[in-house]
Amino acid sequence: MAVQTTPAPGRFTFSQVAVALQTLSLFFQSVTAGMLLSGSLGYQLHEVGSRVMYGASMLYVLAAILAWKPGGASPRPILYATGFLVLASVQVVLGVAHLPAFHVPLGITMFALSVLALAATLRTTRGAAAA
Repeated sequence: MAVQTTPAPGRFTFSQVAVALQTLSLFFQSVTAGMLLSGSLGYQLHEVGSRVMYGASMLYVLAAILAWKPGGASPRPILYATGFLVLASVQVVLGVAHLPAFHVPLGITMFALSVLALAATLRTTRGAAAA
């Protein structure tokens, strides 16, 4: 039985959806962080968003493993996804410790890296579909 590793035209892979969810949750975190820094309004939203972002990071690891093992993709995205999960763990620790001098720059870095990972995932799949 053949396993299709590239999506049908107009469809997204599980990896693409996982990285997109992670990127969107990090963007949401930046918005609620701005609300939090300008007042206490965003505290609850930022706290809930942190759980969603952490879950999205775990989902990205799962998607990378599933794309690699049964799908035959490269194992490199597993390293990237695991790195994001480690960064998310550090981010949670810094947030709980109320260290915005480290928490905020790490959050910005994570968002930039997630956008790059999303672009790479979309480019890799688009390139494979064109071949």
